[in-house]
Amino acid sequence: MLALRLLNVVAPAYFLCISLVTFVLQLFLFLPSMREDPAATPLLSPALLHGALFLFLSANALGNYVLVIQNSPDDLGACQGSSTRRALCPPPSTHFCRVCARVTLRHDHHCFFTGNCIGSRNMRNFVLFCLYTSLACLYSTVAGVAYISAVLSVSFAHPLAFLTLLPTSISQFFSGAVLGSEMFVILMLYLWFAVGLACAGFCCHQLLLILRGQTRHQVRKGVAVRAQPWRKNLQEVFGKRWLLGLLVPMFNVGSESSKPQDK
Repeated sequence: MLALRLLNVVAPAYFLCISLVTFVLQLFLFLPSMREDPAATPLLSPALLHGALFLFLSANALGNYVLVIQNSPDDLGACQGSSTRRALCPPPSTHFCRVCARVTLRHDHHCFFTGNCIGSRNMRNFVLFCLYTSLACLYSTVAGVAYISAVLSVSFAHPLAFLTLLPTSISQFFSGAVLGSEMFVILMLYLWFAVGLACAGFCCHQLLLILRGQTRHQVRKGVAVRAQPWRKNLQEVFGKRWLLGLLVPMFNVGSESSKPQDK
């Protein structure tokens, strides 16, 4: 339990450090390396468009990250204690988290990167956090590849060029042909790529469970859920303002999943 509580503190710090490093690299390396196109208007310059897109992705990722933490699942303290009190809470919808030391409604899992449980009130923000984190990481990978291609004159036309970049760069780094800053960017490329794919896969898995009207906790316990249309399941999580939530980080206003009900 002590290791889990320690991970609950280290994982958010790790995520925030990666976010800070990514922002610094984008601001001081990738953006300045984009030369102005003489034929392009100032409003359509590559650096401005790249900065606006990265700012949009990172703002949504960090915004939903904060909302996941602030919009914690309901703490059903009445479910703790005697068996009579626990009987008031439907088992398929509640679970006691040992890390948070509380009973949450519509429990899905405990996310160590946010240090919070994922449940009825913050599921939508968590899915959007995974989506925009994946997009921001993959977009940073593309921007980093363009930077390395220009600085080291490396061609990525071959499909295996990205896979062979790391071992080749390591040998060149020890021989002095690659600078420390360039080697750091190359290492970050693989970290962004791995995190981007992991978040994308987790987001798709979570959306599939939402369509089925299930949570990861219910799947692990083998709990049967009441079948209902997939549109209804989506509306319960994303609410009626789902399109606005895709563009601007916001609470689950109007979401039916925020209501304490058993599914």
